[in-house]
Amino acid sequence: MLTTDLLPTRLWEYLIATILIVLAPGPSVLFIIARAIAWGRASAIATVAGNTVGVLMISLLVAVGLGPLLQRSTLFYNGIQWAGGLYLIYLGFQAIKASKLVASELQKGDGAKPTLLASAKNGFWVGALNPKTIVFFAAILPAFVDQESSNLTAQLILLGFIFCIIAFISDSTYGLLAGTAREWFAGDIKRLIVMRRFGGMVMVALGIFTIASIYLL
Repeated sequence: MLTTDLLPTRLWEYLIATILIVLAPGPSVLFIIARAIAWGRASAIATVAGNTVGVLMISLLVAVGLGPLLQRSTLFYNGIQWAGGLYLIYLGFQAIKASKLVASELQKGDGAKPTLLASAKNGFWVGALNPKTIVFFAAILPAFVDQESSNLTAQLILLGFIFCIIAFISDSTYGLLAGTAREWFAGDIKRLIVMRRFGGMVMVALGIFTIASIYLL
């Protein structure tokens, strides 16, 4: 059973930020949609499962590595938020800039249909190496924990698990919808471009929020 001390005081704000960044179509979501368009729903869900495991691994590594450092140093705490916020803004602008190229690549779907295991493995590496996810756990997530808490690492782990659960539900929904409406998604490249640009704008907004929270909260 979760104790009150384990739950961050800004949990509801964290849930809102998590939902926004999960819904924003970043590398993982677009990769899953591409799999759904090319090879159907089963391949997309297998990709989601692997992706979630990769994201969970990153969340645990960040929690264990950053927890003690964040608890001991306010300077480090603020510095990691500045670095992460600026990088998130950069990623957002890059996503908007490259939206047409990325959308074009997603429509191709070349090659033989992979096995479900291969899809899960590919999803794992996309999740584990996804810059948006790494930045979220390393910079944005610490903004929602209680720095003075004695169990800061446990809070980071809990928030990481929450992120993974929400991401799995959201990404699976994207995969199922894209797999069901494969022709609709693949038929007009403008739809994929709009999704990519929207995701970029959300990343820019979250980057600004991350930096602003240092001074406003």
